[in-house]
Amino acid sequence: MPAPAVRRTRQDFCQFLPITTRWMDNDAYGHVNNVVYYSYFDTVVNTYLIHAGVLDPNAGHIIGLVIESQCNYFAPLSFPDTVVAGVRVAHLGNSSVRYEVGLFREDDEVAAAQGHFVHVYVDRESRRPRPLPPALREALRLLVSTRTAPCAAD
Repeated sequence: MPAPAVRRTRQDFCQFLPITTRWMDNDAYGHVNNVVYYSYFDTVVNTYLIHAGVLDPNAGHIIGLVIESQCNYFAPLSFPDTVVAGVRVAHLGNSSVRYEVGLFREDDEVAAAQGHFVHVYVDRESRRPRPLPPALREALRLLVSTRTAPCAAD
């Protein structure tokens, strides 16, 4: 059995995006349904890439396909909370990126949930892996963070 995940804090992440929960995000148990957390992951990463000018979801020649994802849940989120999603890049490869995301309730300093997903960037038409274009690589480099090296975006 793997060791339990270490609960991350805001200092572990590079960029943040507030996300307003919606009534429909809650499930029958009164908290955000687990599948919605993955939507928040997509939202923080793709918003960053679009605002950095390196992702055109409708006409870009390369696209990121998710090949792996995982999430740990520590505390419930529920409507009408505002979720603050933090993102960093844990690995930047030739054609792949491992994003790590923390979801924070309101002003909490520790993550209510955290996880990761891996994008492999591919040609839109052929679906074959492609090297990250220089502008995309630079935007992602700003999110690279380790415990000993803070984000370049800081």
